[in-house]
Amino acid sequence: MAQPAWQDPVPLALDTAPVPAYGSGSLADLLPTLAAGQGVEGLTATIPELTPADRNCVFLIDGLGWEQIKAHPDEAPFLHSLLPTSRGGTGRPITAGFPSTTATSLASVGTGLPPGAHGLPGYTVRNPETGELMNQLRWRPWSEPKVWQPYPTVFQLADAAGVRTAQVSSPDFEHTPLTKIGLSGGSFLGRLSGEDRMDTAAQRLAAGDRSLVYTYYSEVDGKGHRFGVDSDAWRGQLMYVDGLAQRLAGQLPPRSALYITADHGMIDIPFDEHSRIDFDEDWELRAGVALLGGEGRARHVYAVPGAQGDVLAVWREVLGEQFWVASRDEAIAAGWFGPAVDERVYGRIGDVVAAAHDVVVITASVNEPHESAMVGMHGSLTPVEQLVPLLEVRS
Repeated sequence: MAQPAWQDPVPLALDTAPVPAYGSGSLADLLPTLAAGQGVEGLTATIPELTPADRNCVFLIDGLGWEQIKAHPDEAPFLHSLLPTSRGGTGRPITAGFPSTTATSLASVGTGLPPGAHGLPGYTVRNPETGELMNQLRWRPWSEPKVWQPYPTVFQLADAAGVRTAQVSSPDFEHTPLTKIGLSGGSFLGRLSGEDRMDTAAQRLAAGDRSLVYTYYSEVDGKGHRFGVDSDAWRGQLMYVDGLAQRLAGQLPPRSALYITADHGMIDIPFDEHSRIDFDEDWELRAGVALLGGEGRARHVYAVPGAQGDVLAVWREVLGEQFWVASRDEAIAAGWFGPAVDERVYGRIGDVVAAAHDVVVITASVNEPHESAMVGMHGSLTPVEQLVPLLEVRS
C-alpha cells in the first residue's frame, strides 16, 4: 500500500534481507565439503546433504542462477531435469554470498571462505592502504595478491594432501591475480572451446584415484549483461551450455560426482528513470560521498571523514524503500559478509552498504559508462541473484 503523501517513507527493515547460508549451504561451503570427503585434513563437510566421492568435478556456469534454470525447461532440458538432484537430492539451491558477483563468488568457491574472510567483498572496493577504488575482477590498480588474500585455496590444501587437482578454463585466466589467490593449486589447463574444457575436465578427473577438478564457462553471464536474460542471445547460450553439461556428465569416470553450480543469478533492469538511478546526476546522493564502489545492485559508499552518519541518513531516506541500506557495522552484524570480518577487510566495506530489494540499480553514467549500459545485473541479496544450483550427476 502506498504511503500517504504527508507520511514519511518507511525504510526496509534490515532483518528482512535474506542472509546467505554461510556455514551450511553457500558457495563457500562446497569445496571444503568435497575435499573433506576425500580425506583432506583441516576441512569440514558443512553441506551435510552431499555424499563423499573419490573424484569430484565442479562445473561453474557464470551467471546461471537457480531461477533461470527453473524458468527455461525448453532451452535447458538437461539442466532442468537435474533440478531434483540439487543439494544432495533435496531439490533445493544453495546461496552465492554477498555481494552476488563474480569476483566475490569465485574467491568464496576457491578458498572455501566467506567474503569477510577472503577479503573480496565486492566488484570494486576501497583499498584502505591507498584510498583508491580497487576493481577486484580486473585487479586494477595493482595490489599484491597474497597480501590482499593471504589464505590458501582448497585446491592447494587438496593437492598437498595427495588429491589430483586441476582447473580447466580459458587460457586468458591462467595468470590473473584472481586465479592465483582464489583458484590455484595443482594444474591449470587452458582450453579455448567449451567442448575441449568438458573433455579435458573428464580426463583429469580420471587421472587420479582421488581427484578434484574445476571447470568454468563465462558467456551465459556475458550475454546476460549485454542483452538481458530475456533475450534470444542469452537463450542461445543457455542451450549451448546445457549441451556442455550433458557432454561432461556423459564422460564421468567411475566413482565420480559432478556438481553444476553458478556464481550468481541475474535480473534485467528496464531503461527508465525509476529503475536506473544515476548517482552521477543526483546531487543528494553524492553529498558527502568520497567514493562510490560496488556495482549497481550492491553499492559500497565511502563517505568523506565525518560525514558517515549524514550519508547513511540521506541514502536511507532517499532509497530505503527500494534498497536495504545499512551502515558498515550493521551489514557486518547482520552477517551479510559472513559470520566474521577480518580486520584487514573491515575498511574495504563501505561506510554505507546498499543492497537492492526492488528491480532497480544505482548507475554512475560518467564514471561507470560500460557497467551503466548493461541490461542484466546482479549483486544483491534477492533470490533471483542469490540462489544458485548444486545439480549432481554421479557415476
